[in-house]
Amino acid sequence: MAELTAIQGDITAVEADAIVNAANRAMRGGGGVDGAIHRAGGPAILQDCITRFPNGLATGDAGWTTAGNLPATWVIHTVGPNYGAGERDGGLLESCYTRSLAVADELGATSVAFPLISAGVYAWPKQDAIDTAIRAIRAADTAVAHVYIVAFDTATATEVDAALSA
Repeated sequence: MAELTAIQGDITAVEADAIVNAANRAMRGGGGVDGAIHRAGGPAILQDCITRFPNGLATGDAGWTTAGNLPATWVIHTVGPNYGAGERDGGLLESCYTRSLAVADELGATSVAFPLISAGVYAWPKQDAIDTAIRAIRAADTAVAHVYIVAFDTATATEVDAALSA
């Protein structure tokens, strides 16, 4: 089982083999974490998205691109369910984590940093997003040794840390 750690900070600055992007289905950049990763990583990420995902990516699935100018080697993109738009299947949210870790294994990544998928602009209830992330990561059959859940704000990082200790 991967070592699971909560950290507070900017996911675009995390030094891990791969960082996970909470992307949208179109795979052409967006707001929130998606926009931050595309801005910090530069145009190479978008170009790779266009090449690798000409028809976008399905909710719950994951795929990878270059990390461009980021300190990571890869960006693993996953599309979370949009709770605010009525997509409330928790299995799709869990799939984002398990599929991302499967992609990390295919790449040979040993460290992966996740945001809380769907907990921002997609409005998934935060505590459930935290619990789902931890449950899915702990249950995943992965060779990844270190997994980080990165929270931008201190309060969320504290909530993640408390859930990890429970």
